[in-house]
Amino acid sequence: MDRATRHDTRARATDDMAALEDSSQGRTRDRRSVYERYQETPGEYLVTLDELFGRETASDGQPTDVEREVTDEGVDQITSPFDPEHIDIETRTTTVDLLISRLRNEMIDLAPDFQRRAGIWTDEKQSRLIESLLLRIPIPSFYAAEQKDGSWAIVDGIQRLTSIARFFDAETVDAAPLKLKGLEYLRNFAGAGFHDLSGKLQIRLRETEVVVHVIRRGTPEPVMFNVFARINTGGEPLTRQEIRHALIPGRSRTFLAELAESEEFRSATGYSVVGDRMADREMVLRFLAFRLTPPDGYRNGDFDGFLADAMHLINRFGHEDEVRLRNDFTSAMTVAQAIFGVHAFRKYRSGQQRKSPINKALFETIAVNLAGLAPFQHDMLRQLDALEAFADLMEDTEFERSISVATGDPKKVRKRFEAVQELFEDLLEHGDA
Repeated sequence: MDRATRHDTRARATDDMAALEDSSQGRTRDRRSVYERYQETPGEYLVTLDELFGRETASDGQPTDVEREVTDEGVDQITSPFDPEHIDIETRTTTVDLLISRLRNEMIDLAPDFQRRAGIWTDEKQSRLIESLLLRIPIPSFYAAEQKDGSWAIVDGIQRLTSIARFFDAETVDAAPLKLKGLEYLRNFAGAGFHDLSGKLQIRLRETEVVVHVIRRGTPEPVMFNVFARINTGGEPLTRQEIRHALIPGRSRTFLAELAESEEFRSATGYSVVGDRMADREMVLRFLAFRLTPPDGYRNGDFDGFLADAMHLINRFGHEDEVRLRNDFTSAMTVAQAIFGVHAFRKYRSGQQRKSPINKALFETIAVNLAGLAPFQHDMLRQLDALEAFADLMEDTEFERSISVATGDPKKVRKRFEAVQELFEDLLEHGDA
């Protein structure tokens, strides 16, 4: 690069920096509400709402139709004074063969319904993992929680272990055998299965060493939860519900899935809640948790622990309990859709045309309050303009914050539940006049 070219480049960089600095000069902070700004610039909907609300992302990195919750503390902040002596993590070096043996003997829980729909590895990606093993390239560690019977619940590494199992012994994961494809270096192995390899290569794979970090049983569940929340080996942190799902086996897993897959839930949410990161199951769980424990019974501010306790409680349900809560849930979904239409469980201002993202705090609050009403009251609400009444409630700054920031704070939980309860009571008593 000659002197003149370097000069031009520096000049352009200086001009760009100056333009960037000038662009922020003279601005006054816009103190209007999110919705007032949004309504004035409908053409910028995709940018404006995503920037102002923030949305959760699916496993493919794309934004979903669920609003991202904002907390006052960092996601990794420890909110309880854990005793380091209670953290018992054992790092084990084992072999692929021993992992497959554990799978065969049901001593590893892969949580089969924990496959991220959009994130399930393709055959090509699974094949390249096997290629790495053949090339003796180390693969990332596995993370597991030790259960009471000594089995391991895999929390991080499910896709890797599933890929290995498909190649070695597909029956252990109830899947089709993996035939290698899309390899980068060992292209002559294309189409090969495990038994097509030479005996020497089979032994190499069987004896390949892998590292498993096992959180021993006896470690308090909140500590275990916090440890796994910090894991990010795959480039995308596990969601809170993914961790709960992995750590708490039992009927709660399938019960949440059944309600999340119900037509009533999917229709009420506009078929827009992506379930590959378990956002749908978390929403169902939040409804069940507050239906089982009234909001005024939630006091310590440990929202993760509150939801985990609810999953344990669901695991002890009898058939009648399930039927009752299933009916409560589906009824609440149907009524919410009937009275709020396409804006059900979403922030709304009077006259707003476009839909806001679904808000989890609103979901639990509206659904639980509706579940507490009698069928005749549901019928009355269907005849009233509940949406405009809700728009008036959204003018309450304190209420808006209770569904937007630090939503697990006990005071904000009580605020939003009481406000929506009063909203419905006022409508039922005075109508929408």
